[in-house]
Amino acid sequence: MAYRAREALHLPRNAGINRNTDRPTQEKEEVIVDIELLKYPIGKFDGKRPATAAERAESIAVLREQPNKLRAAIAGLNDRQLDTPYREGGWTVRQLVHHISDSHLNAYMRTKFALTEDNYEIRPYNQTNWVNTPDGFLEPEVSLKLLEAIHEKWILLLEKLTPEQFDRRMTHPERPGQDLDIKWLLGLYSWHGTHHIAHITKLRERMGW
Repeated sequence: MAYRAREALHLPRNAGINRNTDRPTQEKEEVIVDIELLKYPIGKFDGKRPATAAERAESIAVLREQPNKLRAAIAGLNDRQLDTPYREGGWTVRQLVHHISDSHLNAYMRTKFALTEDNYEIRPYNQTNWVNTPDGFLEPEVSLKLLEAIHEKWILLLEKLTPEQFDRRMTHPERPGQDLDIKWLLGLYSWHGTHHIAHITKLRERMGW
């Protein structure tokens, strides 16, 4: 139940919790953890694509800052803290770090495939299985260095693309009928890294780390 969720997350007593006293027949105080807020601390991806040069530059700037922000987000955490899930049933901080680098590696490769192949179809992968392979339990520094290298190459590539290249199409079997392109990919991953970094920073706020 919700009390158990708070205990499992080591949440401070009032952090991220709403006390519902609206129902007059309620016999005892009900504690509700806002799971949606824990899952989506910056909101869900709205699907917006950076259509103009200025919007693309802004999204690229977000990507550029993500490795440094991720490094700062986990600075000083010990192994117990790194192995704490950001919410009940969620990934640990360590898994989040490895997931971000894995996911952005795939995004970089998808950008390259979309540029070099016509009608490129994205190959999905099981993200939970990926974070549970043995390399998902390495020290976060390994994935931090990987993310820095990926972003250095990816950002250089993105900054050299023409507007026509940003329009290069791709399809996704889990998004049938959707018209996807490199602009969409850029918008998605500028959100994605920030989304997971917020999982970590919000956990630290709740825990007082």
